[in-house]
Amino acid sequence: MSEQMDIFEGDDPFTLARRWMAEAKASEPNDPDAAALSTVDPSGLPNVRIVLMREIEDDAFVFYTNYTSAKGAEIEAAGKAAFVIHWKSLRRQIRVRGTIARVASAQSDRYFAARPVDSRIGAYASRQSQPLESREALLADVERLRESLGPAPERPAHWGGYRIAPVEIEFWADGAFRLHDRFRWTRQTQASQWLPERLFP
Repeated sequence: MSEQMDIFEGDDPFTLARRWMAEAKASEPNDPDAAALSTVDPSGLPNVRIVLMREIEDDAFVFYTNYTSAKGAEIEAAGKAAFVIHWKSLRRQIRVRGTIARVASAQSDRYFAARPVDSRIGAYASRQSQPLESREALLADVERLRESLGPAPERPAHWGGYRIAPVEIEFWADGAFRLHDRFRWTRQTQASQWLPERLFP
């Protein structure tokens, strides 16, 4: 088996995704867990933005955000999302589509408590996606909250994690002359068996 084929080896897509992520952390200069997350608004118009995919569980991908943001509202309305992670240093990418729901409160609490204090204060200060008068106004809110919240702010109710449970995962690796390698794993439901297949470039 060639080295290119070895990178696709395995019988579980989440194990494979974790392996690719670990390799990316050794080669990507910034944010190897950065993912372009796609949702749709009530009219069906797509929306995309970068989030940090902080956890790859045994059956889902997890990121954290403001629940009252534009993305949060679109997620809550549709219950479905997609994302792509592209690693330029490895010339690989992972594409995922599936259903999405909030993680348990305890999981969000643990992650929030592990964040730097300034990031926790920022989660309180930012009314994400809403109009902002000025950066000075935001920084003033941060300082006011720093005094009122103390040294160990607890997670606000409007902030937490989402789990994307895929029904489709595609692994892509760059090939010479655009003859890329693509393997797509699909299943009908989260309880179904995965069916992998090779795709044309």
